[in-house]
Amino acid sequence: MKNILVAGLVASASLFTATAHAEDRISAVHAFPETLIYTKSFLSFVDKVNEAGKGVVQIDVRGGPEAIGMFQQPDAVRDGIVDMVYTPGSFYGGALPEKDAMVGSNLTAVETRQNGGTELIDQIHQEKMGLKYLGWFDSGVCYNLWTRDEPTFDADGNLEVEGLKLRGNNVYNAFFSNYLGAQVIDLPTGEVYAALQRGVVDATGWTQIGLIDLKWNEFLNYRIEPCFFSTDLGVIVNLEKWDSLSDESKKILQDVAIQHEKDSVEALRKKRDEDFAALDAAGMISVSLEGEAKANYLAAAREKTWERMKGLMAEQPGGTDNYDRLIELFYDFDAAK
Repeated sequence: MKNILVAGLVASASLFTATAHAEDRISAVHAFPETLIYTKSFLSFVDKVNEAGKGVVQIDVRGGPEAIGMFQQPDAVRDGIVDMVYTPGSFYGGALPEKDAMVGSNLTAVETRQNGGTELIDQIHQEKMGLKYLGWFDSGVCYNLWTRDEPTFDADGNLEVEGLKLRGNNVYNAFFSNYLGAQVIDLPTGEVYAALQRGVVDATGWTQIGLIDLKWNEFLNYRIEPCFFSTDLGVIVNLEKWDSLSDESKKILQDVAIQHEKDSVEALRKKRDEDFAALDAAGMISVSLEGEAKANYLAAAREKTWERMKGLMAEQPGGTDNYDRLIELFYDFDAAK
């Protein structure tokens, strides 16, 4: 009887140990196709987690927009259909307008991680959407307007957009419509190549990198400076899933995310320089607004986005309580001078 009892205790202890140290597994999807530089950055993060987390935590990538539609992914992670999503905050801006603090930012994730901005964004994600905001990846890259035909300017040097078939989306429509006065055609990223090919659109906003990956440079010949905005790509995790992870798993995920925030800033700046050199060599022409027209253009990109953020925040519980703090943490007015 004693031997049976001891054997039972040993078996129970072994079962408890196995349960206590069970490997956490996290399912994930990404918004863009694997060929795009931003997705490659996310997959690099996944590889780093899976290496550091052997026996503790692993991320299983299910795919991209072919697995779950890019605009459905934020709802899918909130509802627990998938555990983790890498996506622009602008894809769920209706539920969380505070993401515009990142869109209008002139800082990188490294700086907002240090000054408390990322912590505030995480807190807002948890409160409003039941999501853990793990990290702001691939920051420090801004947007340009890219056109098929040579852009024209009025007598005051302002960009003329009349007649321009401009592709828009949630990131830049406040700026394109409310300041430039453009009529935009909303299209997801995956449909832009065909739209350019057929002449449905002849201009688009896009980040400084990735144009070659998407092959849009086959149709676009001009880059308009200055650049504006910042990417708002981040990793969000279902909060119930996050809370269920072991402390060791959480630490690995957070540590690797913070390091990737730093690494991706450096990697994508290098990629931007390489892309610009390749585009210039292939005949891409850069044109720029100057003087007051340039200053007004940049100010409008920022202020129209902040106006949108404040207006949408006012319609939600909590109102604009965090508005001033978000501007303070995500924008350096001294650096903008």
